[in-house]
Amino acid sequence: MTAQEVRLCGLLLQEHFGEVVEKVGTHLLRSGAQNLRTILNETGISLDLVKKSLCVLIQHGTCTFSPGRKGPGSPAEFQTSCNLILKILRYPRYIYTAKTLYGDTGELIVEELLQRGHMTMSSIVKIVADRLTQTMEDGHSMDYSEVTSAFSKLVETHFVQRCPPMATARSTGSAHSAAAADTPAVTSAPGPESFPDCYRVPQVTLIGRGKRQLEDADEQSIAKKARMETTTHGDEGVYWQVNFERFHLHFRDQAIIGAVANKLDQTSSEIVRTMLRMSEVTTSPTAAYTKPLAANEIFRSLPAAYNIPRPILDQYLTLLVDDPMEFVGKAGESGGGMFVVNLHRALASLARATVESVVQERFGSRSARIFRLLLKKRHLEQKQVEDFAMIPAKEAKDMLYMLLSQNLVQLQTCGLTVLVSKELQSQLLMTS
Repeated sequence: MTAQEVRLCGLLLQEHFGEVVEKVGTHLLRSGAQNLRTILNETGISLDLVKKSLCVLIQHGTCTFSPGRKGPGSPAEFQTSCNLILKILRYPRYIYTAKTLYGDTGELIVEELLQRGHMTMSSIVKIVADRLTQTMEDGHSMDYSEVTSAFSKLVETHFVQRCPPMATARSTGSAHSAAAADTPAVTSAPGPESFPDCYRVPQVTLIGRGKRQLEDADEQSIAKKARMETTTHGDEGVYWQVNFERFHLHFRDQAIIGAVANKLDQTSSEIVRTMLRMSEVTTSPTAAYTKPLAANEIFRSLPAAYNIPRPILDQYLTLLVDDPMEFVGKAGESGGGMFVVNLHRALASLARATVESVVQERFGSRSARIFRLLLKKRHLEQKQVEDFAMIPAKEAKDMLYMLLSQNLVQLQTCGLTVLVSKELQSQLLMTS
């Protein structure tokens, strides 16, 4: 990580959690994994404040902890990274996405989870119902069942998931793990393989409607009243958090859909959207392709508003398969044809288009023409570049030198062959 990344993370922590949390978080970024005693000695902050700061960081998923490297019984070690903290920059986008997909109720559910780190389902339902009731006209209120339904939909589509149990973390035998002992936090993002119940919604006995808060009631009195409530709802100890990875996959899908709409038309993009939606919870995040989908299944899942006849769908699927972008591929003939979305190829094409646009913006259309030519041919002699790009020798030489000086292309050590730099190739082909 660079010094600028650490500085940005420190500013984010200070803005959201205060100076003490910022000091502890920045120290962990610079020093790596450390136990509680080392953090105390090197930061000079009191034990109570360090514990509270670590609890805040763990609560919001910006810090992880694990048993010490010296084996069982050694002090737990705490660690954070820029990637965990920089997710804060995307909070508004997460909230807006939830609002777009699930309305105001979904927006408030995700907002509360991001603001508080993790919560029980019953607490989320009550708070969101009260907030929605506050915005309604007098005499109207939000039913708990409606909020519960929206929450279940978020879990069903994996935008919200359970926090994994903390039995392992608490059994380390270390007194220093007390900083996180009362926090059902996440040491790593759970998944169906490591935590099969991460998307199972418990049976919550919650009946009622949202209540309006008094205008003169402050936040402290509201929080105190909530703590005094002793009613159980059947989900005690089951905490939920935002699944950031699922939001990132949704952003990836939206980029692919937008690219198809720009290249072809809106109907083609809706077909690709339907394919991505059908496989969104069954395809691995690192998979190169979606699960194969039969044309019959795609036809039944298309939005009724588009009213696309089956023959037209077959034509569009054929068009997508034959398109040079190759965003959609054919995987078989059963069920009217089996089709997949080529996720890695689509992302590589989007990355390539982005880099090409940057080259054109900075160095002009002729340089971009040479750059696209090298991307396509992989390597060319300087004379071949001049001939294929149809650019005079002197101009081609100047442009190649400019691209070379910016590390966008490189010279082969043997001969005069021009190559696209390996670093740039790896960036273009990196899809996740």
